[in-house]
Amino acid sequence: MKPILQNLVEMTGHRDHLRLEVSVLSTLQSLSGIVGVRSLEVFMQGGQRYFRPRTWLGADGQWLSASTEALTDPQRKPVSDLPALDECLQNQGSHAVTMLGKGRHGLWLPVWMNEKVDTCLEVIQTRPFSGQKIDTITNVFQVFQNYQSLLDYSERDALTGLFNRKTFDEQFSRATAHEASGPMALELPREPEGWATDGAARQWLAVVDIDHFKMVNDRFGHLYGDEVLILVANILRSSFRSHDRIFRFGGEEFVVLLRSTNLATAHKVFNRFRKNVEDYYFPQVGQVTVSVGFVSAENGSPVEVLGRADQALYFAKENGRNQVRYYDDLVAAGLLQSKQVSNDDVELF
Repeated sequence: MKPILQNLVEMTGHRDHLRLEVSVLSTLQSLSGIVGVRSLEVFMQGGQRYFRPRTWLGADGQWLSASTEALTDPQRKPVSDLPALDECLQNQGSHAVTMLGKGRHGLWLPVWMNEKVDTCLEVIQTRPFSGQKIDTITNVFQVFQNYQSLLDYSERDALTGLFNRKTFDEQFSRATAHEASGPMALELPREPEGWATDGAARQWLAVVDIDHFKMVNDRFGHLYGDEVLILVANILRSSFRSHDRIFRFGGEEFVVLLRSTNLATAHKVFNRFRKNVEDYYFPQVGQVTVSVGFVSAENGSPVEVLGRADQALYFAKENGRNQVRYYDDLVAAGLLQSKQVSNDDVELF
């Protein structure tokens, strides 16, 4: 068994949230007397708080991750099934301890971010938790939580809270991977209720640009321009699923990785987002619209895929704005010419 300090050194060597989560679970699993550890996702559904296992150790010793959308996960349960955890969350407590049955004692450690929790670590052992054991686990947890906050800060755009440009390549690789590369790899979630499942499920990339954004800044000032960016980011979050990925690339441009759905649904979802923006009243500014260009994310390097989506976006902007354009349709109609895009001949944002 490795010394706990060595585990902590390895844990803080990761630059990825999933690997960091697996590392802290491995560290806790290595403590004496521990028989089970899991990361739980905590979420609201129908006004009630639920949890479901997100990362856990499989019977074969490999770390597994949830492969369904949280709201449709058959393993989800109301937090009220765990009264000690429920009370802890209601009181914004730091941890909860209870006896689950003969020879099973549970400890839960919620990860609080801005008075909200969406992750909770669960530790199970055969004997009651001593004060010293709780202190040891809490110290490991606090190292994890602090480092997670640093990772989150480095990966997020300061204004909107969306993923930033430097996180894109790794997220792109995950979203477009056809086969899991090991126990760290996330499986693509199945379609939740209300999303079409006919046709080939693929990964899609869209580039989003706020129409006439320079005029917003020039007319109303950068303070209102920043508010528009924040509100568009909020609409993006509410228009896509939790396992889709949304990035701010800089300025008024955003990128969306839409995962595991078919072409018809991709059209529908991107147009729904566009309409959500069009229908929203922006304080002082009034109506704002967006243009969207999208393409399959499965053929080519990140810069090649971005280049095609960018071509579709600028066709939309040059032909009326406030519309969604699919790159392959434009090429098939002879409106765009298919060409190889390299790092040297494309300027993105």
